[in-house]
Amino acid sequence: MMKQQLPNPRRRGIETLIHIIVWGIVIGFPFLMMTRSGFNISLADYLRHGSSSTLSFFLVFYINYCFLIPRYLFEGRIRQYLLLNTLLIICITTGAHLWQEYTFQNHMRGDDDGQHMGPPKWIFILRDVSTMILTAGLSAAIKLSRRWAQMDAARREAEKSRTEAELKNLRNQLNPHFLLNTLNNIYALIAFDADKAQTAVQELSRLLRHVLYDNQQNFVTLDKEMDFIRNYIELMRIRLSANVRVETKIDVRPDSRTEIAPLIFISLIENAFKHGISPTEPSFIRIHFSESPGEIHCEITNSYHPKSVADKSGSGIGLEQVRKRLELTYPGHYDWQQGVSEDMKEYKSILIIKI
Repeated sequence: MMKQQLPNPRRRGIETLIHIIVWGIVIGFPFLMMTRSGFNISLADYLRHGSSSTLSFFLVFYINYCFLIPRYLFEGRIRQYLLLNTLLIICITTGAHLWQEYTFQNHMRGDDDGQHMGPPKWIFILRDVSTMILTAGLSAAIKLSRRWAQMDAARREAEKSRTEAELKNLRNQLNPHFLLNTLNNIYALIAFDADKAQTAVQELSRLLRHVLYDNQQNFVTLDKEMDFIRNYIELMRIRLSANVRVETKIDVRPDSRTEIAPLIFISLIENAFKHGISPTEPSFIRIHFSESPGEIHCEITNSYHPKSVADKSGSGIGLEQVRKRLELTYPGHYDWQQGVSEDMKEYKSILIIKI
């Protein structure tokens, strides 16, 4: 269930302050321009004659902003929304002009003819109606922009939650996959060297600490991940024959605080041991890790001995999980190149992650 976002008090305070400043400008700016232009008018006269128009716009704006838009426009009741706005504008325009007539007659009391001067009244009515329509439209635009911002924030939060859930699911899938491969290695050792099998179990217990605890975090430090990889390689060495050469080079500081997604490299190393070793032919595996500012470089090269069609152990689920995790954790910030050489004798995988 998606969490409902609570209003931010600070944001509400800033929004209220902006409304006060804008309406202060709307009310005060015309009076300031009139006095600077030489009109002899007092603030009381200005408020008495101009307050009705300002109050009309104020009412249209906030009745839409606080009531009509949330209750009707956002609910899809557009016909009712337009009808109520029409009635609102007619009522407020009528009331405003009746008030203006009343104040004008009191101001003109004592005048000889008392006749109306200037353009016909309908022009002022049309002007005020048009302005109120624009005011209602402005209110809807502001409210809609705020709603879109809230919906976008909720969408991003839902996307983040979905990504985290998918990453957790991938990590949980990786644990049994990793353990299955390791247990298969130990099982093979039991048949011909029980002492090595016991040593392998001890190595496995150290690896499990990393898998069970550090793997539950989104990121671990690079030094911990390199320790895990060293232990894993030593575990794999136990069952290797003399015709297999394994070279490792880890150019990472022992106290590196660089954060990396846990177990992101282990499937690449598993793949090298799975496809790079032949029981009869000379084989090799070269593993190189390096760290530079803002970048982690992993290069694994191995002799190429592909599994037969009947061997299902090379299904490639680990590499597919690596690709999915890279897309979710480092989208657009990694480069992964892999493939077999032209002479079909070696396989190389180069993964560069930009932190």
